[in-house]
Amino acid sequence: MRVSLFITCFNDTLFPETGRAVVRVLERLGQTVEFPIDQTCCGQMHFNTGYQREAIPLVRHFVEVFRDAEVVVSPSASCVAMVRDLYPRVAELAEDPTLADAVAALTPRVFELSEFLVKKLGVEDVGAYFPHRVTFHPTCHSVRMARIGDAPLRLLRAVRGIDLVELPHSEECCGFGGTFSVKNADTSMAMLSDKLRHILD
Repeated sequence: MRVSLFITCFNDTLFPETGRAVVRVLERLGQTVEFPIDQTCCGQMHFNTGYQREAIPLVRHFVEVFRDAEVVVSPSASCVAMVRDLYPRVAELAEDPTLADAVAALTPRVFELSEFLVKKLGVEDVGAYFPHRVTFHPTCHSVRMARIGDAPLRLLRAVRGIDLVELPHSEECCGFGGTFSVKNADTSMAMLSDKLRHILD
């Protein structure tokens, strides 16, 4: 399968090794990976902070860049949720039927990485070895918007050597939420403290 990698600005800027690791995993599984060099922000930050009209050009650009992709895969459930759940609203806001049609055609081909591996490729064991104690925090966007389900846990359970521990209150928000953590730093830190306490317990 020909996979177009949408790496997201967060990963590109702060965690570039994530993108390289995604490519290694996908290629090891026999996928052809392309990285459209013209990709940029999906517009989520604009949309979530009230600048919804400013997201319109970014949505247009995303659709243009990935229009011909067989599948688009991203290591970010948050950005996948933006594309799948909120792009139709942005297209409606733009009052552009052509954009709305292009969004409708593209969004079913956009996947979060673990979802793509488990649900599209039928892969649960990527050959990983990690002999450590681990817990898993399902992000709010992966659960509530992108609806990734248990795909990440299925992949983790197949990792050799892992000691996977259930996280108490796993459904509770960690307090990050993109710009929420910047605009509401005190609340965000209190939520994070709760999450860290559950992890350490």
